[in-house]
Amino acid sequence: MKISILKSARSNIKSAAQFYESQKDGLGDYFVDSILSDIDSLIFFAGVHPIFFGKYFRMLARRFPYSIYYKVTNGGIFVHAVLDLRSDPKSIETWLM
Repeated sequence: MKISILKSARSNIKSAAQFYESQKDGLGDYFVDSILSDIDSLIFFAGVHPIFFGKYFRMLARRFPYSIYYKVTNGGIFVHAVLDLRSDPKSIETWLM
């Protein structure tokens, strides 16, 4: 099954990487590598995570306080968002709707 990271999720990853890079040199790259590793694991684990907002599976990132929202269809796995769990839950819901 193929994994597609949508433009919205790529933008989330880029913004978060810039934040972490501003905290410490190299941390932004480590964030990206870590998140992409988590996303790659969806090849094996897609569909086993709880469903949020009635339509997205949510996987928690292993090394950072982020969640990966994705959908599984016959066409593959589509990552829609990578969002900071420290955000207001209402803003996360609004972003995904």
